[in-house]
Amino acid sequence: MSYHDGSIWLHDNALIALGLARYGLKHSVAQLFKGLFEAATYMDLRRLPELFCGFRREKGRGPTLYPVACAPQAWASATPFTLLEAALGLEFDSQRGEIRLRIPRLPVFLNEVVLRELRLGPSSVDLRVRRHGDEVSLEVLRTRGHIQVSIVLAQ
Repeated sequence: MSYHDGSIWLHDNALIALGLARYGLKHSVAQLFKGLFEAATYMDLRRLPELFCGFRREKGRGPTLYPVACAPQAWASATPFTLLEAALGLEFDSQRGEIRLRIPRLPVFLNEVVLRELRLGPSSVDLRVRRHGDEVSLEVLRTRGHIQVSIVLAQ
């Protein structure tokens, strides 16, 4: 049990997911998302801690909590949002007034996501993303102002 050697830091893993997404490695993003989601199901009130111990996973058991880790932890609380950003490939182009979803995918435990008031400058959009196996569909529910939404399906 060590604070820096082998521990799982949720915010670091979220940043790793953004890097994986940048290179189109959406399967790896989904694995990371699923693993952290499953770990969170064992946390008190689903509050994400600063870190947990990096011991081998045992069937039916949650992660070993680091004894003095802050829970909840501010930067760890951003992890689910960052993982969702990586999974959907969210990109914001303020010059063109466009929000892009680059090779969007949802992990197997998540069938639908609704994003409300997704803002770009003074404009905003409400989106629904649904999982269909390894693919997704996008529905624009509402727009306010001048905004474009697009999906990029190739790297």
